[in-house]
Amino acid sequence: METIIVGIDGSPGSRAALAWAFAEAGQRKARIVALSVWQFPYLALGPSPLGGAVVPIDELQASSEAALAEILADVGIPDGIEVTPVAKEGSASNTLLDLATSEGATLLVIGARGHGGFAGLLLGSVATQCVNHATVPTVVVPLSSTAA
Repeated sequence: METIIVGIDGSPGSRAALAWAFAEAGQRKARIVALSVWQFPYLALGPSPLGGAVVPIDELQASSEAALAEILADVGIPDGIEVTPVAKEGSASNTLLDLATSEGATLLVIGARGHGGFAGLLLGSVATQCVNHATVPTVVVPLSSTAA
């Protein structure tokens, strides 16, 4: 069975990528791996004028898994589409590319713009890195003018 990796960060761009991947998975009879990537807040380890404690890694992982489950429940998974949610710590582009390789993915799907960066940019840094370094076909799904 083919595998489609989809990068999910909760942004409208990643939701558009997920919708596109659902349609493609239906055509290909493929399964989807929905990947949410989080990063450990390393700056929180140093002295802070606000004080504060570092959230344990297992809590960050659990929070990321819960957020991904909420996104998938919100968009609704079409009947007949197998979706495996995966939450991992790391840099978004490297983790997407590594998972695409380790899963033997036949397709990597990402949104043109996710969270962060400058809204005026047409292609986000994660999308750019994935397109430039992917070893599998990669689809960058733009937001339609009505979805913005």
